[in-house]
Amino acid sequence: MTPGSNIPLSAARVTVDVAAPVRLDVSGLLLTADGKVRSDDDFIFYNQPAGPGVTYRSGGGTAPDAITVDTSALPPGIEKIVVTASPDAAGQTFQGIEPTATIRDGDDNSVLATFTPPQLGTETALVIVEIYLRGGVWKARAVGQGYANGLAGIATDFGVSVEEPAAPAATPAAAPAQPVTPPAPAAVQPPPPPVTAPAAPAASAAPAPGAGKINLDKGRVSLQKNQTVSLVKGGRPVLSQVKMGLGWEPAFRGKDIDLDASVIAYGPQRNHIDSCYFGKLSIVGGAIKHSGDNLTGEGGGDDEVIVVDLGRLPQEVTGLVFTVNSFSGQKFTEVAKAYCRLLDAATGEELVRFDLTSAEPQTGVMMAKLIRQFSGEWDMTAMGEFVKSRTVRGMVKPAAKSL
Repeated sequence: MTPGSNIPLSAARVTVDVAAPVRLDVSGLLLTADGKVRSDDDFIFYNQPAGPGVTYRSGGGTAPDAITVDTSALPPGIEKIVVTASPDAAGQTFQGIEPTATIRDGDDNSVLATFTPPQLGTETALVIVEIYLRGGVWKARAVGQGYANGLAGIATDFGVSVEEPAAPAATPAAAPAQPVTPPAPAAVQPPPPPVTAPAAPAASAAPAPGAGKINLDKGRVSLQKNQTVSLVKGGRPVLSQVKMGLGWEPAFRGKDIDLDASVIAYGPQRNHIDSCYFGKLSIVGGAIKHSGDNLTGEGGGDDEVIVVDLGRLPQEVTGLVFTVNSFSGQKFTEVAKAYCRLLDAATGEELVRFDLTSAEPQTGVMMAKLIRQFSGEWDMTAMGEFVKSRTVRGMVKPAAKSL
């Protein structure tokens, strides 16, 4: 689905699960025709996991959190359920970790639709999808409306009382097809007891240059730092086996530079599974292989290549971070033309390229990461983040934090 698109629901009971490379807090709000909750009881989340016709299920950090909507059990007057998400870590934005919502038949678990909001930046909370009644038919709409003040900002916007005042909602990153209608006048009633909702974190800084997600529909992609590309073309994954080529040249002629390319594999909890480098040329049953060490950086083309068979990777592998280290202690200010590029392993066609345009006097750099989406596809994000580490072992913790 794309922002604003909708589908009629073929099942009365549907589940919306929301996955991202980081742990999320997912919630659902039951709304009347005026776009507001009737009371705080209509805010369904981890502290209040059940309401009439709507339930919350925690994935425990190993599976996506989910909201299940039974349209046949919703109370009269409820015309919309919005499904929201925010990163579990306070203040973290969705930049580079775009979530994917999967709408499933609540009985047989078959997939009805998927949606990944594009081009996210400073948002710390999202209305991702909504289940709504129109002309007697229940439908699902892809929304992708972003807020810079967290889940509390969303809750307040829809009429939920929170224990701490929330800042005004940010301008939507991708406004839904139909905006929420302002509340109709109503009789004054005593306010219900407040629901404990997360306090709104301060808005984060503006997104870094190049932030956003693109795909391969128009061919080869040249990434900027922090930009993400979905390895999908025409709505389908383009390939199952890729090569990550990494190259560099000495900044000063006649001076060899010994850099080591590696890839670190992680599980869904950012847990370190294994590292592939010149001292361990094959990991995870041969699904990831290293070409071997280049001691000088001289010559054209890729200096070191890592082959990844995405189709053979165990399900426990959900993230890969590609790094380069200077074992000899030379700094990246002594390196020129460092880059990484992703190729189709079968044809050798270059799909994605990222050129490192700046350098810091450090001995390690995280070049790029591949993240498995819950839908099964993979995203690549250009990083270019420098670290003080001469070996891949010292990259494990900082690379985990980047996921």
